[in-house]
Amino acid sequence: LQWSSPPEAIELFKSQEIWFPPPQFYEFCRLCNFSSLSQLHKFSSERSVEGCERWMPVLLTAADGYIQLLPGDELYPEDPDYTGEKKITMSTDKKLEDLMKEGSTFHRIVIKNIHNLAVYVNIQAEYKHMNPLMINCDSSDYNSKL
Repeated sequence: LQWSSPPEAIELFKSQEIWFPPPQFYEFCRLCNFSSLSQLHKFSSERSVEGCERWMPVLLTAADGYIQLLPGDELYPEDPDYTGEKKITMSTDKKLEDLMKEGSTFHRIVIKNIHNLAVYVNIQAEYKHMNPLMINCDSSDYNSKL
């Protein structure tokens, strides 16, 4: 076990010293918005009365990787398979770069490999949630606050 701040955990992930799945990467990116635990606590206490929504990432397989689509993304299906009973698969022969160039409304995690993730969000978060910082594991050009 190791205690790390969200930016430290992301750096360890980027250097391949640790691994965590894409949903946790997304949440670490959200936590990077807060400079202290007390700031996070204040935000969560105030936001908690706003409500919540159920999310189910939808996997889009591309020619050179994957995209986990989240609600609000332009490619997110109108009727996602919340139970797994429909066995819906989404795939394309396009490359990740082309999908990103063609799109304009993003709420997604782009996955090139298990240690190369990027979060892209340009929609307004629902229920006064905080959007994640857009962090790409290929570079260190993000501005963490912790």
